[in-house]
Amino acid sequence: MMIYQSLADLEKSNQPGAFCVVVRTSGSTPRHSTSKMLVYADGHIIGTVGGGEMENRVIAEALRAIQDGQPRLLEYHMTDPARGDPGVCGGQVEVFVEPILPRPVLVVIGAGHVGKAVAHLAKWLGFYVAVTDDRPEFCTPEAVPSADAFYPCPMSELPQRMTITPWTYLVLTTRGANVDVAGLPALLDAQAAYIGVIGSQRRWAEAKKQLLASGVSEEKLAHVHSPIGLELNAETPEEIAVSIMAEIIMLQKGGSGKLMSGK
Repeated sequence: MMIYQSLADLEKSNQPGAFCVVVRTSGSTPRHSTSKMLVYADGHIIGTVGGGEMENRVIAEALRAIQDGQPRLLEYHMTDPARGDPGVCGGQVEVFVEPILPRPVLVVIGAGHVGKAVAHLAKWLGFYVAVTDDRPEFCTPEAVPSADAFYPCPMSELPQRMTITPWTYLVLTTRGANVDVAGLPALLDAQAAYIGVIGSQRRWAEAKKQLLASGVSEEKLAHVHSPIGLELNAETPEEIAVSIMAEIIMLQKGGSGKLMSGK
């Protein structure tokens, strides 16, 4: 069926959606049990669970499910629109809505030694990994074999080259504060789950000072995590990558970062 191919394509492209199935009907209803519909994040659909007002309500709930990640079982009486029912055919319908959430996307911005190590570890942890660098020779499958996608472009162009969503984690392992100051403003308007910038407190303080002077608001800069990572006294690129990914997993899972022993 086309809808199953569309589900496979959705997963392959790592995009969100919601799968809606009529699980029970009684009386006269627009569609029978097992009728299916796939709702995309932009609201367009494949298939149908009945059309009309009922389907509009299912689509609205599907979009909410994509946002909160929670499945729901919807029940509709099709009797009296005057009391809020979505139809008059006289039956009852139950629709199960299952959100299809993409794998989290980790974008490594700056594919130097640390960036490569972060890409390798993130891939092992199950992230879809994208790499971007304004130096094309650093942004290839040969240079970063762990990555799934490559965007050889300046940081400021990244929002036009790829879709940044609430499932996107941006890790700036760049080569200097001047690169961050030039490229970061374009990322601050995106709906990323996380923006982290590598470097010392002094480096970020200087970058922040320049960004504020250029008109970037304090409110937007508050979304930036810098220095990036948990304090592990990390030194090697691999150790720094562990520190960075530990912070991301902690925030993703709602952890505290404390020792498990409580000491």
